[in-house]
Formats: sequence, C-alpha cells, structure tokens
Amino acid sequence: MSTAKAIAQDVRTGTRRAAAVLEEYLGRIESHDSDIHAFNTVTAEQARAAAASIDEAVSQGRDPGPLAGVPVAFKDNLCTRGVPTTCSSRMLETWSPPYDATVVQAMTAAGAVMIGKTNLDEFAMGSSTENSAFGPTRNPYDLARVPGGSSGGSAAAVAAGFAPLALGSDTGGSIRQPAALCGIVGIKPTYGRVSRYGLVAFASSFDQIGPFAADVTDAALALGVISGHDPADSTSIPTAVPDFDAALARGVEGLRVGVISELTGGGRNGAGTGGPVIDDAAGEVLDGIDTDVTERVLEAADALADAGALVGRVSVPAVTYGLTAYYLIAPAEASSNLARYDGTRYGLRVDGADVEEMNRLTRRAGFGDEVKARIMLGTFALSSGYYDAYYGKAQRVRMLTRRDFDAAYADFDVLLSPTSPCVAFRFGDRSDPMTMYRCDTCTIPSNLSGDPAMSVPFGTGTDDLPVGVQVLAPALGEETMLTVAAALERAAPPLPAPQMAAGGTSGSA
Repeated sequence: MSTAKAIAQDVRTGTRRAAAVLEEYLGRIESHDSDIHAFNTVTAEQARAAAASIDEAVSQGRDPGPLAGVPVAFKDNLCTRGVPTTCSSRMLETWSPPYDATVVQAMTAAGAVMIGKTNLDEFAMGSSTENSAFGPTRNPYDLARVPGGSSGGSAAAVAAGFAPLALGSDTGGSIRQPAALCGIVGIKPTYGRVSRYGLVAFASSFDQIGPFAADVTDAALALGVISGHDPADSTSIPTAVPDFDAALARGVEGLRVGVISELTGGGRNGAGTGGPVIDDAAGEVLDGIDTDVTERVLEAADALADAGALVGRVSVPAVTYGLTAYYLIAPAEASSNLARYDGTRYGLRVDGADVEEMNRLTRRAGFGDEVKARIMLGTFALSSGYYDAYYGKAQRVRMLTRRDFDAAYADFDVLLSPTSPCVAFRFGDRSDPMTMYRCDTCTIPSNLSGDPAMSVPFGTGTDDLPVGVQVLAPALGEETMLTVAAALERAAPPLPAPQMAAGGTSGSA
C-alpha cells in the first residue's frame, strides 16, 4: 500500500490520478469493511467529485496541496457539512451539520479526499469501540478482537488499508490506544495545538484531535496540515507550526530519554550502549501492565540508547492517580456537554405528555448504557455536598500531575512508557467497567497534563499481536517527540500483515 506522502507526490506531478487512487481504496472498503465495520458512512460519490476536482487542478497546472488526492477517513464526531455526524449514537443518528470542523477544512484545503466517517464508542466514551450504537468495529489483525477505542474505526481503517490517513479524537487515550492495538502510529498533540472547533464535545478540557497513519512520516505530514491557531477555538494556541517533517531525520544522539518507572515495573534498568543517565528511579508500580508489553518498551529504550540517546529511569508519581482523577473530571464535563441533547433543539426526539417527559424519554432512548453511566457519575461528582470531596480533589491531582511531568522534563527531553497495558483483547473480555477503564492507565496522564504523546508500533506481544510504545514530550514538544518516534520506527521489528491487508478473513467475533 502506498503512503500518503507518495500518493500526494504522484498526484501533484501527474504520475497518478486522484480518481484512480480513490477507486483503489473504495474497492478495498467494499471488499472487506463488512468484516471490520470501520465506517459508519462511506462518502463515495462526494469523494469522486473531490478527486475529479483535484485531477482538473493538476491538469491546469495548479497545485492541490500537500495531501493531493490522499483518501482520509474522519471519526464520526467531527462535523462534516451535509454528511451525517452521528457520534455512533441513536441521539444523532439522522443529524447532518451545517458546517465543517476546522480540521476537516484544513485537510480538504490541503487536497485530501474524505472517503467516509468512522465508527467509535458512542460520544467517544470507551476503549474498545464496543459501545457504538451501530455495532462494534473489529481489529484487522484478528477479527475476534477489539481495535481499541474510542477511535477504533479510524485506527482499523488505516490498519486495514481503507485509507492512508485518518483523524480521531483523544480524550483519555482514544487515538494512542487504538493505534497501539492496530499496529499503526497515532498522535495526540499538545492541547491547543490543533483546533477543536467542530469536534462534538465529550470532555472539553481533555479533547484533542490528532492523526492516524501507517508510519511516522505520514503522521507528521497530517499533523502539520491540521495544526495552527484558529480564532474559532478559544483554547487554540497562537504559535507558529514547526516543520515536523524536518524533525524526522535529526537523530537522537544526545537526547535524554526517561523510562517511566510507574508504568514499566522495576524490571531491568534498560539501556544499550548509551547507558543510563540516572540510577533506577523509585516509584509505585501500577498493576495490570502485561510483561510482554513492558519488555517491548525496554527493548525500545535499548534501541534508542544504541542510537546515541542517554536513557534512564524516571519517576512520575502522580501517574498512579491519573485514572481516578480522570474518571471524575471527564464524566463531570460530559454531564454538562451532553445536557444539550434533550429532544428540543436537534437530534432525536421522543414525544411525551409534557416537556419533562419528552426530555426523559429522549435521553433514555438516545443514549447507550456507557453514556448514561458517565452522565450519572459526572452529575454526582458535581452535586452539592460532593463537589469538593470528589471533583475538587480530582482537579488538584490534575495540577499535581502537571507538576510531576514538569519535574521529569527538567531532566529528560522525552519519556517512554507502554501505550496500552495489553495487546488487543477479545470481545467481551473486559465487560467489567473498571477492567475496561484500566486500558487507559498509560495514556490518561498526558491528557491530564495537556502535553503531547504518540504511539509507535514496536514489535509484537501475546499471540503475535502489535505492541505500541508511547513517546511523551513537554508542551509544544512535538518536534522532539517525532524525532524519537522516527528513530524507534527505524529500529522496530517488522509487524506481521493484518488479515485484511493480506486479503484474509479468518477469525470471528
């Protein structure tokens, strides 16, 4: 399969036609998406019109942009004008926005072709894409396993070869965790680096949009396109967009890399020829991170040391409290954001004897169980008598997390950890909510701090399934993060081909 960068280069030079590229990907979707269910909507006719427009521009000597003719899938919580944006919920099943999200506008302006809207956990609440009102998405590596979530449809679409690029949203790990489980690259940028305008809100102080790609180069290309200040988003950072592509070839010689002790166990003090810069750092080790995943992280640290990085361990104590803090703050924000879905203004309406009954019946029919549970939890945390005991304390832990990361970045340029505590699990294996929530153990801390983080495939674990290594960096440190990610990619063992990419259809849910 071609990379996004190669496709754009061929289309811009006239070597390939955008229309022909599009038909290749539409053919793959038609052949295999019935097995995977990556998409809620495939926008074939709209995409054909866009591809034809790009080919016409090239024929007239105009440059369509750095993503010319590249098919892109958008998570179905990103607003797309005239195209259903359902959030995989019955509540918005028939809603089509009157405008495009800023990131959709940016991708289109760069020449990308929207190929469809991808499945997700309802309103982005979940870690497996089992909570979609329209059915689960399956992992292209094993159809009996989940792709992760909540952006599981976007991750599966890239892993299966349905699109070279996809966008997702990351509130507690919803880009990085599915990227890890599907063996691809996923980036959560610094909070404010990418506009959230047009993203249907889950938890506004955490939500961030980012790209999925098969390799680091394509991910950096997409990140550069969607980054930048947006006056429509009050949290957007007014700073110049760096040349992310230039960062990929810099090498890691002399960079300081800290392996987070709390997320990798006592283990060996992983270091190759570069050696550690500090002794093994003490810290409370979190339970539930599989040994095979930890081993891949330590091997990744060794690879960076061999490439000239200075590798050591670092303690970030507050990460042990991240899960509990997040699952108080995020549901509290969700309970507020989802109050707008009341049957009055847009979306589903179930008639009742009066307004109060209409509201109640609409929300009962429109929301799934996971969404209802989080609304109830968030409402409780914000209620009189409990606000200070729960929500207030969680916010203090959030500040503590930021301070602990700042202290770690005083000694290290980037940090390493697992992305997911395990490889892709089978459907139903984590039906208990607390077991499912622990899937976000390694990713939530950077959402609490607002710092960038990304997942890079690095070998396999149990059942020869992909393992993702997480690279974390300080705020606006995406360039260094990408430099390290590119070095890991060069050193990573090759992954087996996903079943869909190989044309197989074995496995069943």
